[in-house]
Amino acid sequence: MAKKAKVIPLRRKTSRNPHGTYVLKVALREVKPPIWRRLRVATDLTLRDLHHVLQIALGWTDSHLHEFEIGGKRYGMPDPKEDIGPSPLDEQNYRLTELFRKGSRAEYLYDFGDDWRHEIVVEDAVPFESDAPKAQCLGGARACPLEDCRGPYGYADLLEVLANPSNKRYAELREWVGPHFAPEEFDLAVVNRDLSGAGSTPWRRKRERFYGS
Repeated sequence: MAKKAKVIPLRRKTSRNPHGTYVLKVALREVKPPIWRRLRVATDLTLRDLHHVLQIALGWTDSHLHEFEIGGKRYGMPDPKEDIGPSPLDEQNYRLTELFRKGSRAEYLYDFGDDWRHEIVVEDAVPFESDAPKAQCLGGARACPLEDCRGPYGYADLLEVLANPSNKRYAELREWVGPHFAPEEFDLAVVNRDLSGAGSTPWRRKRERFYGS
């Protein structure tokens, strides 16, 4: 299913914390050992911006649909051609400061087939520093799972097979993951390089260049 991006002007709304920063802890559910990231994000970023930040920080390829659930409401990329059930609220129209505060929790779902669910916890809310980037990764553990590996249980099975060269599926899966697959590695510098410019128009255009219109 192609992703649709409809550009709508942001709603004007008084925000609780217009010039602040949130510290977020993001962890993949049902994955052991844990895969997590700690992020510092400006409160004036939109949910669409946060989607891009999460894709970069975790290491996903933005190849599948996604959705946020916050306070019992769904936010995502509404498809005007989709008429099955209620559409999510447009994530482009909501800034983080409208939806989050210290202690807030949310869920980010990526890939409706593999069902990768991320728990987001707002650990802290602090003033924004003028020379700080709009988004920065402060730390994390382990590499992102591979796309299309059948979700948390499929990924666990994949790791189990790769840990046992005598398994009859080892050669097949070793070839599928490729020579550079390193599940325990996490490169903080690469993540922060790709987060540079977060929230800017050029950064958004680069991230959304393959989105439908």
